[in-house]
Amino acid sequence: MSLPDDSRYLKGGPVAQRIIAAVRRDAEEARADGFPPKLVSITVGDVAAVDVYVRNQRAKAALAGIDFEERRFPADLTAAELEAAIQGMNADPRITGIIVQRPVPAHIPIKAIQAAIHPIKDVEGMHPASIGNIVYNQLDLAPCTAAASVELLKETGLDLKGLEVVVVGHSEIVGKPIAFLLMSEGATVTVCHHMTRSVAAHARRADALFVAVGKPRLIKADMVKPGAAVIDIGINTEIGPDGKERIVGDVDTDSVKDVASWITPVPGGVGPLTVAILLRNTMVALNRQRDLYRATYGVGDNGVRIAAE
Repeated sequence: MSLPDDSRYLKGGPVAQRIIAAVRRDAEEARADGFPPKLVSITVGDVAAVDVYVRNQRAKAALAGIDFEERRFPADLTAAELEAAIQGMNADPRITGIIVQRPVPAHIPIKAIQAAIHPIKDVEGMHPASIGNIVYNQLDLAPCTAAASVELLKETGLDLKGLEVVVVGHSEIVGKPIAFLLMSEGATVTVCHHMTRSVAAHARRADALFVAVGKPRLIKADMVKPGAAVIDIGINTEIGPDGKERIVGDVDTDSVKDVASWITPVPGGVGPLTVAILLRNTMVALNRQRDLYRATYGVGDNGVRIAAE
């Protein structure tokens, strides 16, 4: 879907293209250095929506010069069997990063599976260690959606130091990481959730408002400070007046865009940028692995790797 040429829209596509171009340059250098990047996708069961995600990831990985492999497992796979497969991928030096496609069958504990991926190959940024590192301002391997959202705020050119930010939604993989990423930039952050007494009162004082709750059109124009930046991370399906299904965000874009200075469209905002961040994270993981390999084995004068003494 094409978006109107409106400067208020923070479109993810152009930013994603810049990131993918930079990733491709890094990937070419790494490949020439003997470290070809490879991303492995894990799919459990047959879910049509997952196939769409995987196709998109494969296409973008090809543009970025990163090898992409999909490994499919049957829906009746046990959690223990999946963890064993992941441990094999952790030990395989040819694999740079591992991503588990969601949803997985109900009997698969997704948090335990995510924790089974070694942090050095956790390109989704969802391992507990990866989340914890954000608290200590190690920000280069953050959860993809959270990092993409903050990246779009930076596109506004606003000075994040002292910026009044409100995050509506406090999930472990979006809302909370966004808060920590922004605090590391010097922003003043308030996080709202289902027990917040007045979301509207908090939202109205935000210079930048992030929304990720899964409630279509929750944020109305009267809840937004004039001139604010609004980052809509929600993806919801609704039936329009014409009876057709359409994708909408957590923000009532049609009304809010007349109040805000910047707003992310849905679709076309955070979504396109998320895969680009995944690929950038893959190169961060590769650089960490390369540094570890060299520190462990060293490199001889003739370029041959030798065991470190």
